[in-house]
Amino acid sequence: MIATPILLSGVAIGLLIALLQALTQIQEQTIATVLKIIVMVLVAGYTMHWMTDIVVERSIDIYHAIPRIIPQ
Repeated sequence: MIATPILLSGVAIGLLIALLQALTQIQEQTIATVLKIIVMVLVAGYTMHWMTDIVVERSIDIYHAIPRIIPQ
């Protein structure tokens, strides 16, 4: 759930670049790789606050569940 925005942006950019490369017959792999990295880093930076909130909420839930899980 947390990695979904980053992965979907990478897939979308990969498909878009592959389509453009097929249309223009430019077969340079570094273009696709560099653009995917840039977009994924930008998406990670944009969604970092949301991802951090989710991780913190899940961690708090786990810590609160410890007394129920461990028998006394």
